[in-house]
Amino acid sequence: MPRGGIMSGEMDEDFLLTSRGQQVQLGAYAIGAAFSQSHVAFAAADGSVQVLSLSDPTEKVQIRTHEDGLLSFSASPAADGFLAGGDDGQLRLIRSDWTVETLAGFKGKWVETIAVHPDRAAGVIACTAGRAVHVFNAQGKLLKTLEHASTVTGLAFDVKGKRLFASHYNGVSIWYVASKTDNPRVLAWKGSHTGVAVHPAAEAVVTSMQENSLHGWRLSDGHHMRMSGYPAKTRSLSFSRTGKWLASSGAEAVVLWPFFGGGPMGKQPMELAPIPDGLCTAVACHPRHEAVAAGYSDGLAVMADIESGRILPVCAPGRGEITVLRWSPDGRHLAFGTESGFAAWIDFSRQD
Repeated sequence: MPRGGIMSGEMDEDFLLTSRGQQVQLGAYAIGAAFSQSHVAFAAADGSVQVLSLSDPTEKVQIRTHEDGLLSFSASPAADGFLAGGDDGQLRLIRSDWTVETLAGFKGKWVETIAVHPDRAAGVIACTAGRAVHVFNAQGKLLKTLEHASTVTGLAFDVKGKRLFASHYNGVSIWYVASKTDNPRVLAWKGSHTGVAVHPAAEAVVTSMQENSLHGWRLSDGHHMRMSGYPAKTRSLSFSRTGKWLASSGAEAVVLWPFFGGGPMGKQPMELAPIPDGLCTAVACHPRHEAVAAGYSDGLAVMADIESGRILPVCAPGRGEITVLRWSPDGRHLAFGTESGFAAWIDFSRQD
């Protein structure tokens, strides 16, 4: 059943944006956002990245990492910097002094996905390039290349960074990062799997499907989980902090599947923050609380408490579809961007 509907006129939907936010115009479609210890960065499809200081909003720098076709973006695990991948096959590192270094190049391939296990000493970087996944240590040294039978569409590490999950046609491959012999465990299900999310306690893995549905596996025994009923494709998945809920886009509301009491099979999902005549396009669960941020096709962004259903507007509609949502690791800041190139971050830590 839907909970926490958003009623226009109840409050100024831009209040948090204007009172606690900083705004920036990217000039192109927002494809990513990431936080380092001291900065937030927004990546645009035209190859540009804008970096802003979390402590001094007047400190801003624009960097070009690719001539065009920036496809993937992430924080770097080793330095106070960022990683960017493009349709030129280049994986590049933005260092803390804002210089750009090429870590690797894959001729004729697109670097469409980057996944990072964020540990400064033992962090791991993985990126896709067609059917291959390239794995690097935190300093950018290539550790191994993992080949797949089809194009890899999504990557995710488990919480300890020991296993890497890769979605592709007909299923998911699970690789042990430190293994000397690279023989993956393959979870099979026919069809096109377009993205992947891993349960925080590594109890399950879930993929988005081309057919407006989700598919999951219980990792202890490979038991299948089918979640369907979406009016549109699910492009965003996020497990809640405790792993009790899986938040997903692709419907008029945030769709949350229960991953407790035996899992989601045979159960109806909970729906939060429905809007009329629109779709949820992005979700991001809070790293420390049972809450979820959500963005919509009309540009609305909200935060919702999962247990109570209480909705807090973050940004009013009208600035383009929300394409990016990202929490800082400590949960104090929320960054988002839109298809029109509008981007902002909200400081939830201020005591005023």
